Amino acid sequence: MVVPMKSIKRTGIWLGLSVCAGLGAYLGGLQVFGNFHAVVPGQLYRSAQPSAADIQTYAQSYGIRTIVNLRGAAKGADWYEAEVQESKALGIVHIDYPMSASRELTQKRAAELVSILALAAKPILIHCKAGADRSGLASALYVAAVGKRGETASENQISLRYGHISVPLSPTYAMDRTFEALEPWLGFHGS
Repeated sequence: MVVPMKSIKRTGIWLGLSVCAGLGAYLGGLQVFGNFHAVVPGQLYRSAQPSAADIQTYAQSYGIRTIVNLRGAAKGADWYEAEVQESKALGIVHIDYPMSASRELTQKRAAELVSILALAAKPILIHCKAGADRSGLASALYVAAVGKRGETASENQISLRYGHISVPLSPTYAMDRTFEALEPWLGFHGS
């Protein structure tokens, strides 16, 4: 039986559209549900921008004692003021550590972030806007430098599982480049 080329093309188009729709639904679902995940249970959690209600839930459910906001201070912004106010009301330490998902982090800045994460009262919640890129790099650095869980476990934090699209033409690929550049500093040689 010979299958017409037109039929093969149509099937390929539908398959491609189905994959794109499925991926879009998955990534959309991550955002709808806050992209909250345990990185190292009892120590570090990651999420998208939490609402005041999310912060209260995370504090009650996971005992969050520190929030590290990777978006940086945004005085006057509703999301920021609500986050700071809710943190204060719950006795959670709030730390602003500004990062850009489209700029590589230097080794000096990475060392600052690792130091903050190592010394902060745990459990810690780190977040950025979507919980995918900056949160992914910060989680990878924690897993590598503080958790000492190895290269693969660290790199898995910067992945599609959490909404990070690791494509060299993407502006957020700076997070991948940062981790690769920091691997020797983190003790991962020859990868």
